[in-house]
Amino acid sequence: MALLCTGCASFVPSSGPSASRVHDAKDSRRLEEIKILDLDNVLVARLAAFNKSLEFSGLFGEPPRATAPVAPGDILEVTLWEMTPALFGGAPSGMVFPQQVVSDAGTISIPYAGPITVAGATPEVIERVILDRLAGKANQPQVLVRVVKNNTANVTVVGEVASSMLLPLTAKREQLLDALAAAGGTTQPIDKMTVQLTRGDRVGSMALDDIIRDPSQNIYLHPNDVVTLLYQPLSLTALGAIGKNAEINFEAQGITLSQAMGRIGGLQDTKANPKGVFIFRFEDPLLFTETANADDAAQSEKIPVIYRVDFNDPASFFLSQHFAMQDHDLLYVSNAPSADFQKFLNMVVSVVYPVVNIINTVP
Repeated sequence: MALLCTGCASFVPSSGPSASRVHDAKDSRRLEEIKILDLDNVLVARLAAFNKSLEFSGLFGEPPRATAPVAPGDILEVTLWEMTPALFGGAPSGMVFPQQVVSDAGTISIPYAGPITVAGATPEVIERVILDRLAGKANQPQVLVRVVKNNTANVTVVGEVASSMLLPLTAKREQLLDALAAAGGTTQPIDKMTVQLTRGDRVGSMALDDIIRDPSQNIYLHPNDVVTLLYQPLSLTALGAIGKNAEINFEAQGITLSQAMGRIGGLQDTKANPKGVFIFRFEDPLLFTETANADDAAQSEKIPVIYRVDFNDPASFFLSQHFAMQDHDLLYVSNAPSADFQKFLNMVVSVVYPVVNIINTVP
């Protein structure tokens, strides 16, 4: 019997690895550099601080840019006033020149002033250049330059909005919610929406509801930003000795570990090992360095991390209320050793009893 128990112990049916096997995962040959971390208040605080650095205020918090300079492709309108006798006719309302598209060479043309380089200059600078060119020709001229259409400093707004659009940036210095409002707002419930912002090689995402609630996340937009409104419910997978093995969808603003445990029906009190609750996740390696910053976070490659929670310790219930679950997390609860042993005993009994019965029936 002892030999039988020893030989069969490793073949006991199970819904997943035991807690001891998960503890040994860092030595796996299939996936390198697996980190196993016990959940404590220091780790929870570090995770919260790192995730905050990835909010829009940390990732895209540059101050608003000054008025965008004129560039090739923009459309300008020039109006000129003079005292009489006037070179351009002296109309009381001023002389409005035909609208001009800034050429590829970055110039426009004004009668008696010739080609004027405007690319890279603001309207105010262009006005002074025109006045200098008309000195001695026009009679006390006054000039107003207006950008009729900005074709170069734009923000692209796409996704689950009423109308995708190219939003020209103005001297108002538009913010993120201005762009969404200009596009007609979201077509889905706000609490289900995620805003993705792409600026150069940086990409960040936040729940729309969080941006509305926190004005500091309503960052100023820059030319060529891409704002994408996504209706994409987040989810985690829950497996093991729990009330329900399933994929659990959650809101864009996220849920905590304690909320996730509630949604899966908690631990099975007849099977679960309260010391064997694990969260499997790919994390940014910068989380574990002292010099972590948002700019580098977008460039680094994820590493596998297993967070270990001991629900035998009442303090873990407090920590679980501040541990934020993430999209694609895997929550796993291992069987208690006694549950596995009970399975083994049941298997042994199912094998041994028929043999004993046969022996007893043989004369």
